[in-house]
Amino acid sequence: MTDTTAAVDLSAAEAEVDLPPIGSTERYDALMEVIRNRVTVRKFDTNFTVPDEHFDLILEAARHGPSGANAQPWQFVVVRDQDMKQQIADYFVAEQRFRAKAKMKFPTPDYRGLATAPGFVVVCSDMRWINAFPVLNDGSDLDAQYKENAERILLQSVAAATMSAHLAAAALGYCVWWVTAIGQDEAQKAMRPLLGIPDEVSVLDIFLFGPPAQAPYKRWRRPAEEIVHWDQYDRDQFMTEEDLLDWIKTRRHRVMYRDASKID
Repeated sequence: MTDTTAAVDLSAAEAEVDLPPIGSTERYDALMEVIRNRVTVRKFDTNFTVPDEHFDLILEAARHGPSGANAQPWQFVVVRDQDMKQQIADYFVAEQRFRAKAKMKFPTPDYRGLATAPGFVVVCSDMRWINAFPVLNDGSDLDAQYKENAERILLQSVAAATMSAHLAAAALGYCVWWVTAIGQDEAQKAMRPLLGIPDEVSVLDIFLFGPPAQAPYKRWRRPAEEIVHWDQYDRDQFMTEEDLLDWIKTRRHRVMYRDASKID
């Protein structure tokens, strides 16, 4: 029997919404200050300890992230044990060396910095949550298309919550690092048993934060005219495959880092 009980008291839920007048920029300006100062670093001050209440504040922001079907398909594992941080960092350093041997020609960051992060949160999701989104579950080709889209919805949802956590950390004065290079099976095999994560649950990314070990810097951002289209796509901004490959070869390293040294 379907439970039709309301999840929230509607009057109370409506009372929780506090929006500014349309067009007011006071909150926007404060938010943009946080967004502009969400700065990535890859080495942190190891003498700093994150207070538990800061974890609470940051993950409360994540909890309020938007998600498809309001499914909230995220889990967050706070890692405080230094030995555990080091073991996770060791996996990524090994991955970094593999990329070099495989000649991926990717300007990989120095993953040793993971072990220096005072704030260390592993972001997970159970991929079975795709069944909360539109799927047929009949094994058809159409169902495969719906499931592919449902997986995108899940990943976008978790990313939205993670971004909320990043902004909360920045609002508290921290620098951050969003580690996403963990889609490989080897990464899952390395971290699941270490953190006691069930096989059904996937590690999607790692959110690191703390005071920087050295002065941070703001990275390059594309100008609005290169990414904003009005009413229809501006074909002048379309990149051919040749254009894109040239950008990757000649510019990627320059926008990822201050120079081509492959480290921060």
